[in-house]
Amino acid sequence: MSNLHYTIEPAVFDRFPDYVRGVVFACDVQNGDSPPALVAHLRAAEAEARARLTLDTLTAHPRIAAWREAFRTLGYKPGDFRPSIEALLRRVLRGQDLPTISALVDIGTVISLRHLLPIGGHAIDVLTQDIALRPATGEEVFIPFGSEELEHPLPGEFIFVEGDVVLTRRWSWRQAQHTLVTPETRALEFNVDGLPPVTRGEVEAICREVSELVTCFCNGDTRVALLTRDQPQVSFATSSP
Repeated sequence: MSNLHYTIEPAVFDRFPDYVRGVVFACDVQNGDSPPALVAHLRAAEAEARARLTLDTLTAHPRIAAWREAFRTLGYKPGDFRPSIEALLRRVLRGQDLPTISALVDIGTVISLRHLLPIGGHAIDVLTQDIALRPATGEEVFIPFGSEELEHPLPGEFIFVEGDVVLTRRWSWRQAQHTLVTPETRALEFNVDGLPPVTRGEVEAICREVSELVTCFCNGDTRVALLTRDQPQVSFATSSP
């Protein structure tokens, strides 16, 4: 077991002071194929999203518009680099049933669709260094999921990192291969990202919902933390004691 730190650097909150990142740590989980009950949750979440939104109305929804505006503020064109929740919803609103990946991955997808928020899961049992959300220097390295090609982020780009290894580029855009959640994953953390109009209380409630689904379908022990301007760091273990 290793004890590590998770930090959001002040530069992030300088740009977005009301940003809240909820974190759900889960250890001793069992990750496998999603059982029928979890697949039913996924299909219901897809149906709910289609009832609430269309491709024509998607970008006007306050929760999607907030992320598009944040990306514009940081210099990312939303049409070229879509926030992960927008990209996910576009797939659903085109009528596609999302493939089931594994129980833990599908839990993140279910909650993303229910609440229209970016939610990303990262295996933490592969970590050896502290992790952080911070601006890039440009020297960090990134290998995208599904690729072997090495990339470097742009200086100033918001990145989620282990040391100088990028786990997610452009805040909530694209994830790396390194902390991919697999059937062998036994410890992970979910990031639940909230920008106004989403409140701290809503983020905390959504984290509890993630915890409940993890406990129900994957067992293990969970813990919720909130990273904010006033509390930008938390310590965590990569496995249960």
